[in-house]
Amino acid sequence: MKKLFLLSLLIFVPLTLLQAQTETSIVSDMEDRFKSEEFSVGLLLQSVGVFSLDNDNFNGGRQFELGATRLDIRGELPSNFMYRMQVDFRRNPSILDAQVGYRFSDQFRVVAGAFKPFLSADLDPSPANTDFINRARLVGSMMNSREIGVTALGESEGFNYRFGMYNGNGLQGGNDNRFLYTARLGYTVPLENNGNVNFGLNGAINTSEGEQVGNTGLTSAGDRLTYGAFVKYDSDTFFGTIEFLQTDFELLGSGLDETITGFYATVGNNITDQSQLLARWDHLSYDLTGIDSNRVVLGWNYQATQLVSFQLNGLLQFNDVVDNQAGISGNLQFHF
Repeated sequence: MKKLFLLSLLIFVPLTLLQAQTETSIVSDMEDRFKSEEFSVGLLLQSVGVFSLDNDNFNGGRQFELGATRLDIRGELPSNFMYRMQVDFRRNPSILDAQVGYRFSDQFRVVAGAFKPFLSADLDPSPANTDFINRARLVGSMMNSREIGVTALGESEGFNYRFGMYNGNGLQGGNDNRFLYTARLGYTVPLENNGNVNFGLNGAINTSEGEQVGNTGLTSAGDRLTYGAFVKYDSDTFFGTIEFLQTDFELLGSGLDETITGFYATVGNNITDQSQLLARWDHLSYDLTGIDSNRVVLGWNYQATQLVSFQLNGLLQFNDVVDNQAGISGNLQFHF
């Protein structure tokens, strides 16, 4: 029996190493073919399953669905011009990013077109790299994920900034001759063991009239202020983010002021090179309507191969107005 066990190890271990080396070689060959500085192609496919523990529509109810299904083409030309087009195919093909920019230096560039507005640290990463399957609720409640306009980005000696001027109505066509102005100021402190702490302040004013406020179903009568701050920590072993965001506006048709407040705290541990355990506390409240809830999310992320990964989330939401809710989500992902 002992000899049989040793023989199995002698066969299994080399085969496993050979398989890993073969996949690494294949991925390297794909990158040589499809990724260069001038022309780079990315592909993201997500298959998501959601299950509410009660017979309700919490967390999407009980169903299988497509997550992000995206083709991303980008590049930077020798003339310092850059471009990017990202399309999502979940329902009808829809443009997410459509940009042309110019790099004045390694520390400063200007980009025109459809762009993320840099109003939340949790909106920044691609869906392929988010901590959890769904972003923190403050993202969807207070901002559009894309805006059309001009963005200036720069960094110098640990400081970074993002300034934007956009139509203020997402990817919709047309404008009312009023704009959304955004600003972010940040600073990164390097730490030992490849770690760092990133501090950031976000602010915006949307002067558009009759603007929809995120996915809340509420409409702002006029000027809407958004402001907040975040702290991100990252190291070889632990990582985490704390973020606060608030938006104030006059609710259209009521003459009353509404304030939406959101904040979350995420902590995570890199158990191995392939596996992470995470936890998040997510708060969202509305002053005028009185809606107030706290959501706890537990997560496990597993990088099965260089291209395939899996996420599992358990959710428990504590509500003031309705009964508490619970659900489970899973996401199987291919990302190149």
